[in-house]
Amino acid sequence: MSEILRLASVSKSYGALKVTDALSLTLAKDEALGIIGPNGAGKSSLFNLIAGGIGVDGGHIYFHGQDITGISAARRCRLGIGRSYQIPHPFAGMTVFENLLVGGVFGQNVAEKQTYACCIDVLEKTGLIDKANLPAGKLTLLERKRLELARALATNPDLLLLDEIAGGLTEHECHELVATILDIKARGVSIIWIEHIVHALLAVVDRLIVINFGVKVAEGDPREVMGSAEVREIYMGIEADA
Repeated sequence: MSEILRLASVSKSYGALKVTDALSLTLAKDEALGIIGPNGAGKSSLFNLIAGGIGVDGGHIYFHGQDITGISAARRCRLGIGRSYQIPHPFAGMTVFENLLVGGVFGQNVAEKQTYACCIDVLEKTGLIDKANLPAGKLTLLERKRLELARALATNPDLLLLDEIAGGLTEHECHELVATILDIKARGVSIIWIEHIVHALLAVVDRLIVINFGVKVAEGDPREVMGSAEVREIYMGIEADA
């Protein structure tokens, strides 16, 4: 299976605080990778580094074999890296469809009319087609989460970064979201998903990484990783010898 993303000893610090410490990882094409860790572990900072929101202090990031370490966030988006954010911030006064047009035009770097078909397909895929003409500010939390996902998909990404997209949802809503993400994965989009709702994550991902203080401390089969005494102690506060 071919590699779509590789981080080679990537580091980022803010003064004495290391948010990412010589972290390396790879992601195969069509793979879904889960990332967990306690609050402050450096998970969202890792996404910022991959998407280009912040620059690295050391190491390199490769996407489709190309070194993108010094490339802007805008160019990374157009190369095929899409991202959702933990807290949805839609353009509240614009319709749901117009929100997707922004993502489509910006991410695909094409004329507005050329994104219509893609945006309609994404609305159907994310269950928002009936809300297409509704102002985004009137959506429920689940619908805003879906819109956050839809805007990222409208950029037509090869790699989708999901940042705690299940947070705040009911159990039923969470199951609906998992089904949507599984469908996206089945369509050939590679995924990295940061999530605290572990049962949702385990329903989707092929591999799991645990990070703490910017360091990778465990990696492998999701259920084996979650069964590790070290992971239970770091992530869930359970004594290793309990």
